[in-house]
Amino acid sequence: MRKVGIVMGSRSDLPVVEKAIRVLQEYGVEFEVRVLSAHRCPDEARAFASSARSGGFSVLIAAAGMAAHLAGALAANTTLPVIGIPLRAAGSDGTDALLSTVMMPSGIPVATVAIDGAKNAALLALEIMAVSDEDLAQKLEAARKADTEKTLAADREVRELYK
Repeated sequence: MRKVGIVMGSRSDLPVVEKAIRVLQEYGVEFEVRVLSAHRCPDEARAFASSARSGGFSVLIAAAGMAAHLAGALAANTTLPVIGIPLRAAGSDGTDALLSTVMMPSGIPVATVAIDGAKNAALLALEIMAVSDEDLAQKLEAARKADTEKTLAADREVRELYK
């Protein structure tokens, strides 16, 4: 199995990114975490993205707030799928990061999850990898079934409370 690259623009993004890390750990998927700013170290970010495929990565996840150019900068330098996580930042509700992440020019796609949506970013990365990994696909299917059962159990409890 190949691995997922997780790149954040700042060390302060780690509390959100850890939600993605936990998901990947739960599924036993290898990952590498980096701090590479699209603005503060663009050469290193470009080098990471351009060598990601040969480095054994299948998907890249990029988490950034404010201007949030990181996902686009990575996507411009690789043909691997890139998933952007727009982040809330001091003085911002994350809408600016969402728009910066989702509004990519034609030809440079970035899949974008919700603001601070690290868990979904990891799940999307796993779904992409599961296209060619049957074991991973089965784990995802089992997790969906467990979530369904949990929700239906809560439904039964609530219905019973308010008969």
